[in-house]
Amino acid sequence: MCQISVYVNREGVEELLQEDVTNLIVGETGVKISSLFEGSQEVANTVVQSIDFMAGKVLL
Repeated sequence: MCQISVYVNREGVEELLQEDVTNLIVGETGVKISSLFEGSQEVANTVVQSIDFMAGKVLL
């Protein structure tokens, strides 16, 4: 299984938001992420800045 880690860019610093993410949905008001172990959370007013498949990393 290939889970991914989601980071958020806060004033130029990448902060880990959630690990082992299995689902990411981009909506009109933000991004919803979920994992098997931590449930789901919504990050409002953000967009996906980059996805690094080799590193298993999404930057919001």
